[in-house]
Amino acid sequence: MTDPTLDQMRDTLSAELPHHAAFDGWTPAALAMAAQATGIDPNIATLAFPGGAVEMIDGWFAQIDRRMLDAVPPGRVAAMKMRERIAALVEARIDAMAPDLEALRRALAILALPQNLPHAAKLGWRAADAIWRAAGDVSTDFNHYSKRTLLAGIYTATIMAMLDDQSEGLAETRAFLARRIDNVMQFEKLKGRFTHSAPERLSLARFLGRLRYPAV
Repeated sequence: MTDPTLDQMRDTLSAELPHHAAFDGWTPAALAMAAQATGIDPNIATLAFPGGAVEMIDGWFAQIDRRMLDAVPPGRVAAMKMRERIAALVEARIDAMAPDLEALRRALAILALPQNLPHAAKLGWRAADAIWRAAGDVSTDFNHYSKRTLLAGIYTATIMAMLDDQSEGLAETRAFLARRIDNVMQFEKLKGRFTHSAPERLSLARFLGRLRYPAV
């Protein structure tokens, strides 16, 4: 049997880390405990996360991406409307993180530090992109970015709501998510009506051209 690669060890440790980060934070101590629990040499385990806490958190969130796809496979997605797809995918992420809320709380505190904000934004965008791709979105125009920006905001707000949710089965968080998605869907409908009813579609290039060369 061949030894696991560094990437394989990173995946194994990322799945185990949040159980220990809940008590020891995203620290070398938590990594050592995760290594011991998974039978990996602690000295080698440190090589899997040279970036420290932020890289450990990144690894865990990548695990959440995978668990989401496992929980809502393409066959199930195909039978849903778009609104149901987004809700199911975000809820799958909620379910994956729910057992490790204290680890999540500590992770968000680290990502909120000024030096980590760019990486936090990257992780939020990555989550939104993974959700939209799993939902079947293939847009490449401006909608590609607007959809992900809106969803990243919804996802972040839902995670914050989850941290304070004491309801059975996170019912309040799920209701919060449903309301936010409804708001976005209503906005998309209004945007679509405006776009198709306008006599002339708005063009940023045309608008800038008029600013530069005003009509006389």
